[in-house]
Formats: sequence, C-alpha cells, structure tokens
Amino acid sequence: MVPVGGAVAMRGDPPPEAVACPNHHVAFHKEKSVPGPEKSPMSGWDQVPAESSTLFSQWPTRAQRKTPAVKTPMATILAATRISRPLAQLATKTSHLKDVSASLRPLPEICSSVSRLQGRRSYATEVDEIGERPVLITGCDSGFGFALAKHLHERGFIIYAGCLLKEQGRGGSKDLDAMKSDRMRTVQLNVCDSEDVSRAVDYMTSTLKMPEKGLWGLVNNAGISTFGEVEFTSMDTYKEVAEVNLWGTIRTTKAFLPLIRRAKGRVVNISSMMGRMANPARSPYCITKFGVEAFSDCLRYEMRPHDVKVCIVEPGNFIAGTSLYSPERIQAIADKMWDELPEIVRRDYGRKYFDEQIAKMESYCNSGSSDTSPVIDSIAHALTSSTPYTRYHPMDYYWWLRMQVMTHMPAAISDRLYIY
Repeated sequence: MVPVGGAVAMRGDPPPEAVACPNHHVAFHKEKSVPGPEKSPMSGWDQVPAESSTLFSQWPTRAQRKTPAVKTPMATILAATRISRPLAQLATKTSHLKDVSASLRPLPEICSSVSRLQGRRSYATEVDEIGERPVLITGCDSGFGFALAKHLHERGFIIYAGCLLKEQGRGGSKDLDAMKSDRMRTVQLNVCDSEDVSRAVDYMTSTLKMPEKGLWGLVNNAGISTFGEVEFTSMDTYKEVAEVNLWGTIRTTKAFLPLIRRAKGRVVNISSMMGRMANPARSPYCITKFGVEAFSDCLRYEMRPHDVKVCIVEPGNFIAGTSLYSPERIQAIADKMWDELPEIVRRDYGRKYFDEQIAKMESYCNSGSSDTSPVIDSIAHALTSSTPYTRYHPMDYYWWLRMQVMTHMPAAISDRLYIY
C-alpha cells in the first residue's frame, strides 16, 4: 500500500478522493490543493518510483482476483465463547482485585489489549491519615453494607452505618451496636424517605468531631432486586425497585454532597454488571443500575473541579452472599407474580413456561459466589487509594468475559451467544 494525500491506496486500486473506514464511519480525505495548474487524476502517483509503478501494474485488481468473502462460521464463534465456562473453574473463588494481574487475565495473548486499558490495581498509594475519616454507608442491615461497615471499622474509619431496620431493633444495626465502639455509629436511614435522609444529615453534622472538614466518603449501597419478564412485572414493581436503587441513590447523594465537597472526599456507588449489560427477566433491576451508571458519570464530571472523586463498583453474581434471594423468597415472589398476571398473559404463556423461567432464576441464584471479599476490597480501594479507579469489576472470569462481549461486540453476535 502507498500513502496518497493522507490516505492509503490499496494495490490494484486507483487513488480515491477519500478512503472510508467502515468500522468507524470516518473518511480520510486528501488535502485540498492550492489554486494552480490542473493536475491529472493520477497526480500523487507520479511520486512513486518507476520500478514500484511497474510492480503495481502487474498486480491483479480485486475484481480480477475474485476472492470470495471470508465468513467466520457461527459454530467457531460459539466454540470460542464456550471457553469462558471452563476458565471460570480455574479459581476456587472469585478473584481478589490484588490478584487481577496474575489470574483475572487467563489468556494474555487474547486479552492483553484489554489488560492495558484496565490497568493494574495498586494498594501502595493510599491517602494520608486514613484513620478517623468519617464514612457513611447505606444499606447496612445485611449483605455488602454490613460486611463493609465492619471491614472499614477495622481499617480505622469512623463509620456511620445507615440501617433501614434500626428503629425496629432488627437486622445489622443490632450486631453493629453490640460492638460498643465510638467509631461505629448506626443511623436510621430509609433512602426512600426524604425526612429520614434529612435527619441523618443533621445527626451526622452534630456528631462529627470536625464538621468543618466534612464527610470523607459516601457509599450508596442500599438496593433491592426482583425478577420476571416484562409482561410478568407490574408497574408497581418497576416503581418500587427504582425508588430504592435509583432515586434513593440520587436523594442520598444530593443531601450529603455539601459535606463531601467540604472534605474533597469520595462518592462510591454500588451498581452491578447488569448496569453494563442487560439481561432477560431482570428489566427492573437493569433499568435502575443503568441509571446509577449514568448518574455517577454525570456526577463525576461535575465534581472534578471540586476534587471529589466518584467511583462505580460493578459486582458480578454475588446473590448467594447478599441474602437477597432464598428458595422460599423466590417461590413467594413467583406465586404473587402469577396471581397478579392478566388472564390473557397467563393464557398465552402458560404455567409451564412460567415455571421454567422461575427455575432458571433459582439456578442463577444458586450459582453465585458467597465470598463477598472482592466487592469489599473494591470499595475499600475506592475510599483509600490516592488515585481510585472510575469503575471496579469484582467478578469471576465467565462474567467478566461475558460483559466484554455484551458491551463491545455487535448485538447480532452477543445476542446469539448469550440470549437465544
């Protein structure tokens, strides 16, 4: 190939006015010539040495070659993606972030470009004086929030653990209060209730040792989940999930941002891998997590001038470690869902199909990891690193590869691989 006027001419082809790049919808045009003597259509080729021109003339054109288009068989693509399942069995548990460089990229010759984009997680560059920095965590009744509150307390932070069930004396608040620590304080906090959020702000402002220094970290962890295809899901369910996962995150963030800005601190929003790739039968959850991702990106842009860092943690399948779904809860949700379905939907789909979808959900819940430490490590890194990452992906090999395929490959391929 020979460069012509800023473009690239392929052998056997005349020099075009513009060479288009089909993958990126960009055309590289030749520079416009200044007024002067008219040049021949082949101007630009007159710079090519004579021996090279002779060589080019001997090459057949594309039409003469009649090379058939090479198509990759779908069977080959399907076989290639199936390697992700065996790879997931190489590790006994979900990888920790500090093991990423050694284990999360099992095929460096395939994933090397991705590895360079991702970068390596480093725990060496931490902020100064981690201890005595206040952090508010929502959703500490169980799951990630409860485990994170205890972990950060051990690291020396002052913890404000927001608990939905504190006033009822149930859930994680009871165990956290039993620690009898000056650095562990539970707060009644329903992220769906603006008055509850305002009272939490007042309580924190009045109990901070140095209110003028603000709040170092806010971890928006509170969330709920459900399942069911679009026609199986009521509008009330959509609104309920959005009220907690999306509006609750926004409501809490807006209330505490003045304290966060004062400290030049951190906002860490717990999203999900389903905030990056949609999944059938999970539309209420996916919608809200996609919204959390967009909100976090917008907030990150706006907070940059204030030296406030905004991070997103996108956990994989950790349902088994969050107590969101027990077999009894899944069945209770399914029974209620079926009873509330319109008659036409029940008749068209049938109970057999409905039960098959519920069985798939039970299988998904049972396949998740019960070790939540990768998620806890990710959040801790976002709060303690002097250069935190925008996004963290604590998940096993299969889900990491699936997320790359679903977010970067054409839908015609990713849909065939994972949906149909």
